[in-house]
Amino acid sequence: MCPPREAPSATIPVTMIARDLQPDEFLLPHSHPWGQVTMALEGVLRITANNSSWVLPPMRAIWIAPNVEHAVTILEKTRLRPLCIHAARAPFAGRDCKVLEVSNLLRQLIMALEQLDPGQEPAREALLAELILDELKRSATRPIRVPLPGDKRLKTLCDSLIEKPGSNQTLEHWAQQVGASERTLARLFERELGMSFGQWRQQVRLAHAAPLIARGVPLSQVAEELGYASQSAFSAMFKKTFGSSPSAFFAQGGRP
Repeated sequence: MCPPREAPSATIPVTMIARDLQPDEFLLPHSHPWGQVTMALEGVLRITANNSSWVLPPMRAIWIAPNVEHAVTILEKTRLRPLCIHAARAPFAGRDCKVLEVSNLLRQLIMALEQLDPGQEPAREALLAELILDELKRSATRPIRVPLPGDKRLKTLCDSLIEKPGSNQTLEHWAQQVGASERTLARLFERELGMSFGQWRQQVRLAHAAPLIARGVPLSQVAEELGYASQSAFSAMFKKTFGSSPSAFFAQGGRP
């Protein structure tokens, strides 16, 4: 959350605060009257907002609209660099979160903004803010979104799989663990999350795969960590979802 002296204004519509955080640190659910682009120059984040969760490697950021409650979990040592954006200059309409590609230009603009002493160079601050806003509008990309449930039984199951996405336990197994029938859980997945158990688990695995692939972990190791029988099985699932292989997808910045 931005401290008051760095809150965005009509004159300086984009401000930033730098925070270096350690793994397993957690920013509790909160909201603010300005919008926020949450990203890290290094490290991996998990963002929870609007009953969904996203895992973000450094090449990704997420737009969070004004007054939308959100929480941040640090998955790796992280150089967190959130942009705070005046509500009247929001680059996207509505309350939906949007996953963004962090282009080389956007990254450099953020680093330039970080180097400024707030209030000392207002003309340069305002110019960088305008360039950042223009670049953000061009940055929307295809998200890897993990919807989250409200039902307590389903939440127990989902939280466990988010922590251990490589688990291959069946829905029957989870039914015994959470005290609900397999049929009830299947119905809850469709009603609350709009997809089957298998489809939801696949989204969780994709979300966890993204930061691993982005930092160069071999695909064979990624596949093994996420419970796939082989690298080819993982790659086939990835291509079916995104229309390209994992290496091609990340080489082009995640654009379909």
